[in-house]
Amino acid sequence: MNFTMDTTEDATRLLFGWLDICFFILMLALSTLIGVYFGFWGKKEDSPQEYLLGGKTMNTLPVAVSLVASLVSGITVMGDPSEIYNYGTLFWLSCFCAPFVGILNNYFYLPVFYELQITSIYEYLQLRFNRSVRVMASVLCTVGMFFYIPIVMYVPALALSQVIGINIHYITPIICIICIFYTMLGGIKAVIWTDFLQGVVMVVASLAVIALGLVHVGGFVPVWERSRDGGRIRIFEMSLSPFERMTFWNVFIGGTSSWLGILAANQGMVQKFLSLPSYAKVRKSLMFLVFGTLLIKCLTCFMGLIIYATYYDCDPMDTKAISRSDQLLAYYVMDIASAIPGLPGLFMAGIFSASLSTMSSALNSLGATLFEDFVRPCLKIKLSDKTSNNIIKLLVIIIGAVCVIMVFFVDKVGGIVQLAMSTNGVASGASFGLFTFGMFYPRGNSKGALIGSIVSLLFMGWIVFGAQKAFADGTLSYPKLPTSTEGCGFNLTLPEPIVTDIPPEEAFVLFRISFMYYTLMGFMIMFLVGMIVSIFTESPNIEEMNPNLFTPIIRKNFLCKKQKFEMKVVDGKKVLYTSPSE
Repeated sequence: MNFTMDTTEDATRLLFGWLDICFFILMLALSTLIGVYFGFWGKKEDSPQEYLLGGKTMNTLPVAVSLVASLVSGITVMGDPSEIYNYGTLFWLSCFCAPFVGILNNYFYLPVFYELQITSIYEYLQLRFNRSVRVMASVLCTVGMFFYIPIVMYVPALALSQVIGINIHYITPIICIICIFYTMLGGIKAVIWTDFLQGVVMVVASLAVIALGLVHVGGFVPVWERSRDGGRIRIFEMSLSPFERMTFWNVFIGGTSSWLGILAANQGMVQKFLSLPSYAKVRKSLMFLVFGTLLIKCLTCFMGLIIYATYYDCDPMDTKAISRSDQLLAYYVMDIASAIPGLPGLFMAGIFSASLSTMSSALNSLGATLFEDFVRPCLKIKLSDKTSNNIIKLLVIIIGAVCVIMVFFVDKVGGIVQLAMSTNGVASGASFGLFTFGMFYPRGNSKGALIGSIVSLLFMGWIVFGAQKAFADGTLSYPKLPTSTEGCGFNLTLPEPIVTDIPPEEAFVLFRISFMYYTLMGFMIMFLVGMIVSIFTESPNIEEMNPNLFTPIIRKNFLCKKQKFEMKVVDGKKVLYTSPSE
């Protein structure tokens, strides 16, 4: 591909200015100071409950903003505009799943966790089944997060390296170390308040870039008309085929199951809800979470349309201005917003804010999971609160260090991003299925839960590996929507397409299933296999089961009401206490 332009001058123009760097450093400094404050001058967190749950004294608004910031990672902020630009607005429909996810979580899942008041959500599986099921769920989550966190940091770091001209290997460790530092020092309070700061920065920066983009393009009408003419407005594609990349139905159904798996059976999310002093405040935070997620998703998806309206006749990928679609948003911001000193730095701080909030929440929740599910049971001595806190902080440091090292492997292995994200979806489906199986199916037993989760993990792992291999060898592909270079203003010669008489081999039928269904498939396999195994093995005695282990609708209509159950702490462990029937 040959074109005539001064690439050196263009690259220089797209670098950060000193004011941009100042804004970016200021955000990192404020995040660090919050952790230092709660670590040294805030209310002392003398017990694991205070360190991990904030002593249950957190307020509704900061927790709600923190939940939104954790749910919306840097992959979302940078990936959504690229998705809309390349494939159209079908993915935008996923944000409208949020109200349904909020309602289901409020009435079926959160009441169980809040009434039990457990530090690790995987403790629920031990109370409902046995320790083997709990350990498997913890391992599943831990492995998934160890793959996900480096990716969350890598994607925005890739964009930042483009605009400041520093190698990504120098950028990522510094930012990760800052995040580890304030998370380790301040616990859940530092996580929530830094999430609050970073969430506000992200929204303000996004609104500023959208406003500037609308002014540059000429308003909403040109954005709509160019997007419509370019085929980007795609909504009512009602095909029921599971093999199409995205349709109205697979986005809505698959999006709902994916979001519910992330929100309802996620240690980091539930842990923040449990930091609130009452369930009324939990409901308010959940409501804010739904509306906040709708807002952020709409902003990021609308930015995709604005970017297309800007480059509808001069695609940056075709001109080689950028090498990867992940860099599209960063290129656009530097191209459009560079006229306002400091705005690109503020926006890039917003992107990193999303990644930092996700990483800090994951570090805190993983620390809780590893301590409660692996470290504490292995220690034969009773630990003091101070010692427990120090162990959790050490775990946070170790987890963060491993994630920093894994970022280097993400950079070396080009196809690992999509594979790791798909693997996270597979793990989420199996984990979500485990909790739903326990809460909704009283006759389910530990053998069903264990075998169902193993089958789900192996089957979905095979599908994901096969699909990724099919992408690599070209037997499976999703063509992007057409782009143009007619308005670029320089001579551009596109290579002639290679035409062969041999039709490409088609991938195996199961590998062609849309990735939007991965979580739902993992969930259904786990639940169905668990039910079948439970039917053919010994069922638990329903009359002796604790009603609080089941979702309210199940305990109300199907469980025995003649017994009263309470949760008490004996020798540092939660046990069930049954009082005589009245």
